[in-house]
Amino acid sequence: MHVNKKVLISGASIAGPTLAFWLSKYGFDVTIVERSKSLRMGGQNLDIRGAGRAVARMMGIEKEILAANTGEIGLQFVDSDNKVKAAFPSDGAGSFTSEAEILRGDLVNILYNHTKNDVEYVFGKHITAINQHDNKVNVTFNDDNKEAYDLLIAADGVRSTTRALIFGDEPKVKFTGLYNAWYTIPKIETDTQWARWYTATGSRVMLIRPDNHGTVRASFSFLSDDADIQKLSAGEQKKILKEKLSGAGWEEKRLTDEIEKSDDVYFDGISQIHAPRWFNGRTGMIGDAAYCPTPLTGMGTTLAIVGAYLLAAELSRHNKHEDAFIAYEKCMRPFVEKVQSLPPGVPWLAHPKSKFGVAVVNTVAGILASSFVKRIGKLFESKNKDVTKDEIELPDFKTV
Repeated sequence: MHVNKKVLISGASIAGPTLAFWLSKYGFDVTIVERSKSLRMGGQNLDIRGAGRAVARMMGIEKEILAANTGEIGLQFVDSDNKVKAAFPSDGAGSFTSEAEILRGDLVNILYNHTKNDVEYVFGKHITAINQHDNKVNVTFNDDNKEAYDLLIAADGVRSTTRALIFGDEPKVKFTGLYNAWYTIPKIETDTQWARWYTATGSRVMLIRPDNHGTVRASFSFLSDDADIQKLSAGEQKKILKEKLSGAGWEEKRLTDEIEKSDDVYFDGISQIHAPRWFNGRTGMIGDAAYCPTPLTGMGTTLAIVGAYLLAAELSRHNKHEDAFIAYEKCMRPFVEKVQSLPPGVPWLAHPKSKFGVAVVNTVAGILASSFVKRIGKLFESKNKDVTKDEIELPDFKTV
């Protein structure tokens, strides 16, 4: 019998349901509270790598993830005339496309279906106050209802409000100087199963990717030192997006028109979360709320899944939650710090200001995609693409 049996998780995206999956396997009584009135099914492509794939396999959901693949066959770098300057097929060396490429909403749905019978989901509700005691944590919700739990874990994303209730402004949000907008747009004849990357002058990039729902996923990113743009209203943000798209060329008009039509534009400053501690008494945080590495790393989903698996395992094998938290952080923090170390020049090198800079990006991409470089790359390519070296060791904890 676990001492800390009753657990509340805030957030029904990826880290939260994954944690709930494992905790329920270990015999915990788990409730997930989600601010949205239903599952948030929107979002763009996610890439599940290495240790994340290993955990998905242990959960019995790997085949479902692969079956829900977006269908993307690789990435093309194109110019303003849509001429291909470089191509990286999904089955080639140095590919940008993962075998386990899945839309965020599809992964959320898979996780929900594998937890809904063992975990209580409460939608349209969020935490407004937290009161800790030696033997419990009292939680107040937005409907003024109060409930006591043994543990509370925030898993509600990079802009987590639960994190602020637990830690105040102690965790630091490190803005990278890059803004990104993601939204779903109708598919047209020129769209293929290739993802297409277009670099424009003025430090701007457009990316159009296929999905498995009969639409396509568009994103537009640009560099800016103004950290306050992310604080503006949705209407003001859309206005800025259209201004930034102006004069970019390629699919500029299409993406601009769809911004006004779309009701699922997600716009945010790309930031990392750096927290000196992830736990405070009987409360804590995981996933993007605790250690968002940014989409630039391609490892956010893997960190969320692996972190959830390890935290549940440590809680299952320690009688005291304090000991579990210490063991978890000892194992997880080095992995997080490695992932959060962005390569030099990211994101600036991929967002050049001048025509010359754009030409350099496309030329370098062309060289990297050349048959000679690909042949060299294959000599060093792992026979098992699922394995990422020096990532993190995953102990095989036995469930009850």
